[in-house]
Formats: sequence, C-alpha cells, structure tokens
Amino acid sequence: MKRRTFIKDVSAAGSLALSGLSLASCKEDLPKKKLTILHTNDVHSHIDPFPSEHSEFPGMGGLARRAALVETIRNENPNTLLLDAGDIFQGTPYFNFYGGELEFKLMSKLRYDAATIGNHDFDNGIDGLLAQLPNATFELLSANYDFRNTVLDGHVKPYRTYFMDGIKVGIYGLGIQLEGLVTHSLYKETKSLDPYEIAWDCEQHLKNDEQCDVIICLSHLGYRYPNENRPNDLKLAAKTAHTNLIIGGHTHTFLERPTIAKNRIGNDVLVNQVGCFGLQLGRIDFYFDALKNSTSKGVSISV
Repeated sequence: MKRRTFIKDVSAAGSLALSGLSLASCKEDLPKKKLTILHTNDVHSHIDPFPSEHSEFPGMGGLARRAALVETIRNENPNTLLLDAGDIFQGTPYFNFYGGELEFKLMSKLRYDAATIGNHDFDNGIDGLLAQLPNATFELLSANYDFRNTVLDGHVKPYRTYFMDGIKVGIYGLGIQLEGLVTHSLYKETKSLDPYEIAWDCEQHLKNDEQCDVIICLSHLGYRYPNENRPNDLKLAAKTAHTNLIIGGHTHTFLERPTIAKNRIGNDVLVNQVGCFGLQLGRIDFYFDALKNSTSKGVSISV
C-alpha cells in the first residue's frame, strides 16, 4: 500500500498559519490577526479536581476549571482552536463505569475541535471506541492508523483543515505503534504505519494541495526516549519540512513552554506537551501581519 494513496483514500475535509518566536513591541508594528491554539493531552478520564490532601497535585485540575479558562480565552480571542493529543480514556472510575461516554460528551460541551487517538483509547477495544463516537462532536484524526479492515473504517480522518479569520490551518494526527503496547484483541486488524513517512505525506498534501498557512500535528508518539530508538516528537520535528507545531502526548512530559526544534530545512518547529490528567492547559498564540508572516509565544497554564 502506498502511503500517499492511503492518505488520500481516507482523507477528510474542512481548514488555519505560524512560525518564529518573538513579539512585536511597538504599537505601530502590532500584527493584524491573532490565532490561539489551546491543547491538552493524556487527561485519562480525570474530570474532578484532585483531592485537597493529594500528595502531588492537591486540589489541582478538574474539567470545570478548564472549561472556565477556555471560555475566558475564547472571549478574548474568538479565533481559537481547542485540541487534544490522545489518551482521553482510562484512569478513573468514570471510564470504568461509562466506557468513555462522559469524557466525549464533556469534551463536546467544551467544543473541542479535534483530537488524536492514544493507546489507552483502545482500552475498551476498537468496538468500544466506535460505540462512543456519536458522543463526540469533534473530529478524531489519525493518519498512520490504517482502519480499513476494522469497524472504524471511514470514521477516523487523517487530517482536517480549518479557516479562521482568513488563515487556513491543517491538522493531522499520529499514533504510537500499537503492537507490543496494546493487546491485539483490542485493536484487531488496525495497522500502525510509519509515522515519519506518513507525516511527510500529510504535510506535503496540506501545504501543496490544500495550501494551508499553518500545519499542526497532534502526536501520541511521546516527547523523547533517552537511549531508545523509538519514534518521538523531537525526531519527528527534525524530519518534517512544513509542520509548524507538534502537540504531543503519551510521555506525560510537563513543558513550561514549547521546545523550539529545527526541521530538515533549518526552520523552527514548536514542540509542546502539557503533562497529564488535565493539570495544565497549553496555550500558543500566533500573530500575523498583512502578508501572513507570523510570530508566536507559548505557555502552559495550571488549571
């Protein structure tokens, strides 16, 4: 199966932009447009705040606080996207009892725009994931999971595009190798394709065919693995040419600000991850001038 054929066969529809890391300081140089990206990862069914007596995260987190924070930011800038990098399921009795229904319904209430699929999102099997899709008003994106011979065929898209105030954004998803990590009976005939090759095909299509101004990858590969030759977000960044931002998950890595990596042609790629359990909300603001040249700043906000 050719990678490019796979991408096009399961492609979607929809439409955003980015680069650098500095802010204009003079009033006359202020950019014309602003795009805000908010993101979470590895929430693991944590809906309530941690107990006040918790040893590590006393009183922290909670979906209600995240919702209030997201609403405040949207009121500040309507041109906002809310994204998730996977492992939505598994971690509290809410998942054990409701099987993911509550998580998807609450994410829909928060008006998430897109999410990718983490390994724990298969914990009730591929049939369990399919059963919860009617509760999700957001897109599930995964370009390197081939679902053709499964019940999820046609239900998960490799990418989607977004238009916001004249800026076109392309977002694609990547998942971790399932074999050896997830029991085969849970993911069945799902095939995990090479994430680096698929990312290259996705970004080429989004840049050249879809003519996106900004390209974002939702990745559940992991930030990095010292002394291990496994696909990860920092290696992914080095192999890309048009991806501007990689929003990661899986390794529960807390970053105060995005890492600035270099792609294969020497341009900056932002790589970010906000730990786990909904304790933080990632925020990255992109500022555009009339020619769509951009600057950016990013931060992780405690919830």
